[in-house]
Amino acid sequence: MNFFISDALAEGAAQTAQQGDPIMGLLLPIGLVVLFYFFLIRPQSKRAKEHRQMVEAIAKGDEVVTSGGVLGKVVDVKENFISLEISKDIVINVQKNMVGTLMPKGTIKDLK
Repeated sequence: MNFFISDALAEGAAQTAQQGDPIMGLLLPIGLVVLFYFFLIRPQSKRAKEHRQMVEAIAKGDEVVTSGGVLGKVVDVKENFISLEISKDIVINVQKNMVGTLMPKGTIKDLK
């Protein structure tokens, strides 16, 4: 009988030693969350903020490229849409959010 009691005590001590510190068990998940924030979430939110500022700053006369790849000159700016002149006397309406890049002045003349 004494033999079984000592085994039970030894087993309990071994389990206590294996469990370790609970804070060390949380260290890996917390580290992964921090890595995801700095490598994925933060850069994406910075890009979205820059794009929002660019879209708000679009003015008449700017040359832009849409997300579909259409290059044109802004001839009219409304609340949600802009009118792009893509060729002489050809004007299309595009959502402001679909503007991908603001090009330097004179880009269209350099292409002709």
